[in-house]
Amino acid sequence: MSSLVKNIIRFVLFILVQAFVLDKVPQLHQYVKPWLYFLFVLWLPFNLSRISIMIIAFMFGLCMDYFSGWPGLHAAPCVLIAYVRPFLLNVLLPQEKTEFSYAEPSIKSLGFAPYSVYVLILTFLHHAYLVLLEALSLQSGEFLYFIGKVTAATAISMLLIYLSELLFQRKARYRTNAA
Repeated sequence: MSSLVKNIIRFVLFILVQAFVLDKVPQLHQYVKPWLYFLFVLWLPFNLSRISIMIIAFMFGLCMDYFSGWPGLHAAPCVLIAYVRPFLLNVLLPQEKTEFSYAEPSIKSLGFAPYSVYVLILTFLHHAYLVLLEALSLQSGEFLYFIGKVTAATAISMLLIYLSELLFQRKARYRTNAA
């Protein structure tokens, strides 16, 4: 299956799972809301340019906003993590493997520890920005509430991300940087 078709299927699948499954789950506590849709942006291929990733993330976030009824609430954090993603990957990818590497970020391509750092930083950044925008729009301003909600949402999302990695193991496809 081509990369384009696979990513279109992922796009639709992540939107549908978030909108019709995870958004319907009753909150376990005032802090815990499971978000998994942004994993689509984290799983985009390495070879896309930053502008392409940001445009795709913006369209993806707008689709999520359509289903949630909050215009711009999901688009802004998706664009933010799409912007930070290449910087983080440059730090985490070993420089000696530039000739022969994988096509997209995964536990197999980065290794467990770097992938965990990659996912944890971008998940926390996404959730912090999302909860901040949500708090500013609702005028609820307690700092401890903000930190608690971001931490709880990050923890539950990390659990869902690792479950997704286990359930949907992606084939290790290689790409070369040699011309």
